Amino acid sequence: MVKKNACIFISGEGSNFKALYKYSKEKNFPVNIKLLVTSNIRAKGVIFAKKVGIPYLVYKNNKLSDEFKILNKIKQHKISIICLAGFMRILSSNFINVFGKKIINIHPSLLPKFKGLNTYQRILQNKEKKTGCTVHFVSKKLDGGKIILKKFFYIKGSDNKKTLKIKTQKLEHTSYSQAIIQVFNK
Repeated sequence: MVKKNACIFISGEGSNFKALYKYSKEKNFPVNIKLLVTSNIRAKGVIFAKKVGIPYLVYKNNKLSDEFKILNKIKQHKISIICLAGFMRILSSNFINVFGKKIINIHPSLLPKFKGLNTYQRILQNKEKKTGCTVHFVSKKLDGGKIILKKFFYIKGSDNKKTLKIKTQKLEHTSYSQAIIQVFNK
């Protein structure tokens, strides 16, 4: 199997990045992670990237010059897919068009419900019976691209924002890799 090169975009802990990195070391996983992009130089995911020898770039803002620099690096690394994993910025239409390949995102709800931020709080306020995560293609509409995969779990009466986040992230760590496999096996 010839693996495709992937770039992961993060803003924080990088727990999905770490999970994807672990899967990328498996022989039959379709991607190798070649680059990390972060909107936060203090993100814990950057520490992990340094530890495992993955180069990283800082995405400071949505300026064209910043995007051009990142797109240039992505081209140099022959990236076939970008995986947004807790990246707290919206990619511009220009970026999406210029990259012109697969960009996927993982969102901590069962889309189309609860697009955007403050997801766990809104799920609890709405008294949902179940929640989970969705992996989808990135489009110009916020959390509106074609869905690749959804996974869910039932919410308990004792759940709060913290427990929902823990349960959702655990589900995300396996769901994201499954979605990547699906994308490349079609």
